[in-house]
Amino acid sequence: MCRMARPRKPLLSRERIVAAALALVDEEGLQAVSTRRLAAELGVSGPSLYNHFRTKDEILDAVADTVVAQVDLSMFDDGTRWTDALVRWARSYRAALAAHPHIVPFLAQGPGRRPAGLRLADAVFGGMVNAGWPPGHATRIGAMMRYFVAGSALGSFARGFVDDPTAYDPDDYPHLGQAHLLPEHQQRVDEGAFETGLRALVDGLAIQYERLR
Repeated sequence: MCRMARPRKPLLSRERIVAAALALVDEEGLQAVSTRRLAAELGVSGPSLYNHFRTKDEILDAVADTVVAQVDLSMFDDGTRWTDALVRWARSYRAALAAHPHIVPFLAQGPGRRPAGLRLADAVFGGMVNAGWPPGHATRIGAMMRYFVAGSALGSFARGFVDDPTAYDPDDYPHLGQAHLLPEHQQRVDEGAFETGLRALVDGLAIQYERLR
């Protein structure tokens, strides 16, 4: 009698580990990620993870880089005017971070040695220098835009209010009579705020750019 072959478990790989870690971060936050928890999720022994990553931080580095790798950088290489390139890049960057907001605090520490993060920094800096910005200004522009985009992706302004009109007594908060409506219009409010801030930043940079010419 022939025996049925046991179904083979999918081979453990860096990609599987990173995908499982990102799913954990998305669902439960950074604190949920541990080598023990990941091993359980993947159905393997804990030590087998160390064949691919030496530490938990290396896993989180790879997760963060996977998210950043989704950001479109092509606009810095295709002849797009620098102001339009910044706008297009910032929108793509925010979309990638907003899809995975729990990884943003880890990303905020900087690119370190992460390849996708370094490619992003290189593209923005190079794009600004090639447009005629002095290197010092280009560095500050990249930093400023990263602060702005990361902050906008980290949380929702509109969801910070409750939908109970009695929470905003006009005697105490005379200007918040419509604040209880904000959660209902969360996407429009938050995306509108991002676009308003982005436009203000880029328009302000355009004025500084002309003064430097």
